[in-house]
Amino acid sequence: MPITSTASDTTKLVHAAIEVHEPGEKPGKAGALLETIEFQLNPKELTVAKSAKWESKNQKKAESAPPASYQGPDPQKMTVEMYFDETRSHDGSVVARVEALLATTAPTAKSTSTKKPSAPWVVFKWGLFTGFTGYVKSVSAKYTLFSPDGTPLRAVCTVALEELASEQGKQNPTSGGLQPRNAHTLSEGDTLPAIAYREYGNAALWRSLAEVNGVDDPLRLRPGDTILIPAPDELADANGRELARKEVARALN
Repeated sequence: MPITSTASDTTKLVHAAIEVHEPGEKPGKAGALLETIEFQLNPKELTVAKSAKWESKNQKKAESAPPASYQGPDPQKMTVEMYFDETRSHDGSVVARVEALLATTAPTAKSTSTKKPSAPWVVFKWGLFTGFTGYVKSVSAKYTLFSPDGTPLRAVCTVALEELASEQGKQNPTSGGLQPRNAHTLSEGDTLPAIAYREYGNAALWRSLAEVNGVDDPLRLRPGDTILIPAPDELADANGRELARKEVARALN
């Protein structure tokens, strides 16, 4: 479907939209559609970013920089502005639209009821941009016009999206680890016990989560890092291996 056309008689306006879904059971495949948040005005620009992880280990006696090893790609990121205007509506307000966007950062009711709370997955759609499935990392709303009684009539919302993996892969290219069910980008204050409790309802599984992700020191987690979340049965297997390792260590001692 064309986004633009030089012939005015064939031009078809395509409205951008963000579809809000329940979290999916499989990577890259969103769950049931909850709602669609349409753009009143199509964005003037999109910012798309993609980066890769490289690691280099410093050597004290080295005369030059050490070689870097490729660790894999980071999730693709997209930033877009949404403009809302209700100046032509009688008793209109943009608050409902803004609150719908803000709600995409909170867990869905269904996921909360299963003791595995997760914010919804979203799909950004606009012309050729139809394959971006991810989650809303942040929303910043700026109200720019008010009615005499203080009702917000216009708003500009900056929405930051981050993609979710479309296929399963090993958690670490060198470890032969488990298949991830999901991924979580660490925020300030995140801990492995809190993540384990949120995902599996058992904070004690944080050690297995650390083993799966190759985390040697859980106190050195950094905001922005990604923790891979295996399926519960796979993590149970990892937990069993950890318990067995401890039993062997106790027997040897």
